[in-house]
Amino acid sequence: MNEKTTETVLDLLAGSFPDGRPVLEKVRALAAPEGNRYRLLQSPLFVTGVACGDLIEPLSNNPGRFRVHERSGQLAVRVLRRDGVAELEQELTPALEKLDGELDVQSERALVYSIHVAVGFSEIEQVLDRIITSTDNATWSYGNVYDPETGEPLDWWESLLNP
Repeated sequence: MNEKTTETVLDLLAGSFPDGRPVLEKVRALAAPEGNRYRLLQSPLFVTGVACGDLIEPLSNNPGRFRVHERSGQLAVRVLRRDGVAELEQELTPALEKLDGELDVQSERALVYSIHVAVGFSEIEQVLDRIITSTDNATWSYGNVYDPETGEPLDWWESLLNP
């Protein structure tokens, strides 16, 4: 039995407070056999650039920061609603499950889903736009599609879809 396959919780950088202190998000992961690497068990709510199944390595001497070593092909889809998501979740989860999507995180005002990129951006966006646009004070975004600093697409999916 490999003891390194136990579930753990990583503190990943989600942003910073106005005074510069880091904001860390707890994300479930499995320790991987190769060194200081972890496979994410969920797509995070606030941490950008990663999704469920990605293999990451926390950077030493840089709390919360990490390097992505392998992409799982999952898209992280975040749904936010000021008035609560309970009712929205009842409609959205079954619709995204039909696309093999999975609900990873649910809080009072947020949902996070993982959906494989092979489903297609258009297919996913049609479902999200249909349900989210008919809901007051709700919005959705991808958590691992755009560079958080430049806004440019990360394009990591190109090598998965066009090998």
